[in-house]
Amino acid sequence: MGASDFCQLAAELNADNGPEALDYARRAVVAFEADGASDRAQFWYLLSVFLDDIVTHRLNPDAAITIH
Repeated sequence: MGASDFCQLAAELNADNGPEALDYARRAVVAFEADGASDRAQFWYLLSVFLDDIVTHRLNPDAAITIH
């Protein structure tokens, strides 16, 4: 998955669940890390980063993504 895919997925989760999606993603990171599923934990961590930026309005999911 690329950055735009993660952004789109995060935007859809946010649209469906609001800020609670961020809490869900953070809890998933902790749960998968506890289970030793590091790949899944990393996936949810990256998704939580995009969700955090969307929820705090630092990222507009409708605009082009610029990664520095």
